[in-house]
Amino acid sequence: MKKIQMQTPLVEMDGDEMTRILWKMIKDELLLPFIDLNTEYYDLGLEYRNETDDQVTVDAAEATKKYGVAVKCATITPNKARMEEYTLKKMYKSPNGTIRAILDGTVFRAPIVVKGIEPCVKNWKKPITIARHAYGDVYKNTEMYIDGPGDAYLLFKGENGEEKKELIHHYEGAGVLQGMHNLDASITSFAKCCFNYALDTKQSLWFGGKDTISKIYDGRFKEIFAEVYEQEFKEKFEAAGIEYFYSLIDDIVARVMKAEGGFIWACKNYDGDVMSDMVSSAFGSLAMMTSVLVSPDGYYEYEAAHGTVQRHYYRHLKGEETSTNSVATIFAWTGALRKRGELDGNQELMEFADKLEKATLGTIEDGRMTKDLALITTLKDVEVLNSEQFIKAIREKLTSLM
Repeated sequence: MKKIQMQTPLVEMDGDEMTRILWKMIKDELLLPFIDLNTEYYDLGLEYRNETDDQVTVDAAEATKKYGVAVKCATITPNKARMEEYTLKKMYKSPNGTIRAILDGTVFRAPIVVKGIEPCVKNWKKPITIARHAYGDVYKNTEMYIDGPGDAYLLFKGENGEEKKELIHHYEGAGVLQGMHNLDASITSFAKCCFNYALDTKQSLWFGGKDTISKIYDGRFKEIFAEVYEQEFKEKFEAAGIEYFYSLIDDIVARVMKAEGGFIWACKNYDGDVMSDMVSSAFGSLAMMTSVLVSPDGYYEYEAAHGTVQRHYYRHLKGEETSTNSVATIFAWTGALRKRGELDGNQELMEFADKLEKATLGTIEDGRMTKDLALITTLKDVEVLNSEQFIKAIREKLTSLM
């Protein structure tokens, strides 16, 4: 069988622990036999990040700007224990955070829907895609503990000498204090990413804030989304037959619970962090979620929504069998390959991505799956496979479709 050719490289970012093991299995069994795989490889494993002082992460993000499409394996964001375990020079930042900052991207996460894994919310018939603004709010906060009486002020000193000062609270006793910020430029990029992705996927876009309470902070999000929509996207949305809908966040949550799905839910940073876990859990698990970082400049980085599966990796090191669900990692590859094919006009590559997804879901629907998957399915007579057996079962199904 003649292998599918690729005109332009994908940026390939390798990762850590069990997902790194799966990464190689997926390439060896599901990609290399069928595609003359063309990638520019970057090792984002923690050891090499440490060796390069994390320059490799920056290089991988810059390469994504050059080629437009990347696929990333799950990586470790080290804590103190990981620093000692891997003998690190320092506690490196999240690779995802570094890449998001360089690409100025928005993260879109959507459940992988498969027969036998039914949503907990019975009326959810179609996937709900969470778009998370990955900048600012509580994740870049400044906070302090107040140990006695006094006044807390919000103070801004402009470069032109202008000062703005507002009393936050008069403390009679001990308490806590937190300051948050956001940027017009970041909110605008977030809005454009959401509107563009809605057009790409032909889905309506919902967005909610609490502008009745947070009249300036959340109000600015509402204003910018409205301005961007009216000036750049309204006619395109109407032509595509989709809508942009804004309401208060509590109203949006209530509507989501009664909806059938099939839309994009844009969320501020904290809301997106929380709601993506709610949606993923309701649809099955994080291991059944796609995740793509989309830049307003047209860069795409695909990955699994979950981490490195540390407990399985330790079992693997002992020579024990693992039963790691590799579906989200497979879908990271299919997403990247499909987008590469779309940008290059490579129909064969796009069709291959479709077939690999069909083979993966078909294997599960046939009742052949890992133990991790079997725990969340309602299918009867399930054949439980280890990680390697599951990927080989998918290859059998894929070969029959080629």
